[in-house]
Amino acid sequence: MTGPVITLTLNPAIDETIVLDALAPGTVHRARAVAFHAGGKGVNVASCLADWGGIPVIAAGLLGRANEAPFARLFAAKAIRDECLRVPGETRTNVKLAHAGDTTDINLPGLEVTASSLRAVSARLLGLAAPGAIVLLAGSLPAGVDEGFYAGLIADLAARGARVLLDSSGPPLACALAGGAPPWCIKPNRAELEALAGRRLADAAALRDAARGLLGCGVSLVAVSLGAEGALFVTAEDCLRAALAPMLVASTVGAGDAMVAGIIAGMHAGAGLERIARLGTAFAAAKLRAPGANLPGRDAVEALARQVVVRREGENAA
Repeated sequence: MTGPVITLTLNPAIDETIVLDALAPGTVHRARAVAFHAGGKGVNVASCLADWGGIPVIAAGLLGRANEAPFARLFAAKAIRDECLRVPGETRTNVKLAHAGDTTDINLPGLEVTASSLRAVSARLLGLAAPGAIVLLAGSLPAGVDEGFYAGLIADLAARGARVLLDSSGPPLACALAGGAPPWCIKPNRAELEALAGRRLADAAALRDAARGLLGCGVSLVAVSLGAEGALFVTAEDCLRAALAPMLVASTVGAGDAMVAGIIAGMHAGAGLERIARLGTAFAAAKLRAPGANLPGRDAVEALARQVVVRREGENAA
């Protein structure tokens, strides 16, 4: 494909990452470092795709006028086309406490969004989405927005011939899966898949069955991120597990978003499922090596992709 990838982030955030030696509730901590990054799921995916290169990227969504500068700087530095709608107020700040390889998130309330702002950002997105476009709807919905908002937007995008990826959770994801035009791809983690299944998924077979169950909703690809266990990539024809050996972790912030970026990079190149699995896993692993939603050079990511161990699971396994 040659067209752009469009990401939508309705609830962006400025990520304040504080690095600690350890986290002990109820005690005083001395931070080793602090960094601020323009974030939100769709923004993070756009950033990783820009680092990968060769794919025109458009960032759409909502930004508070009062503190838009970090986002404007990011988009300018990475040549990401900025189609975000500015609204009154401040974009929220999310505090991330990085300690001993783990991250504790404290997510603050987001912008108050009006119905007119939602109509405007939806119209802008639909105007950008040409037939065959890859569109990512990412993250939580702002407070007060109807849980079925993504479902309606997916139907409108599908009518324009776009392929939609949805990376959200809870009721917005459940509504989208119950809608008449489901997303082309979703990327739940284990906890989100368990919530959709309504039960604990204790082993590989249970995970596979739950992921395959979502294909019945009309989804073409279910990618289940499993942390250190890698990820499952499930279609109607195949089920692959992809994983890399454990590595030194600088920050887990944005690793799931990096996996989505890798999946999109594979889709944009017209790759098969194994290549998509390798890129998704390699993008996530590359992100673990550095803070912020950034990737190293393409050669480093490709080297990781070659190291990814991919095996077929289930009844189709060799």
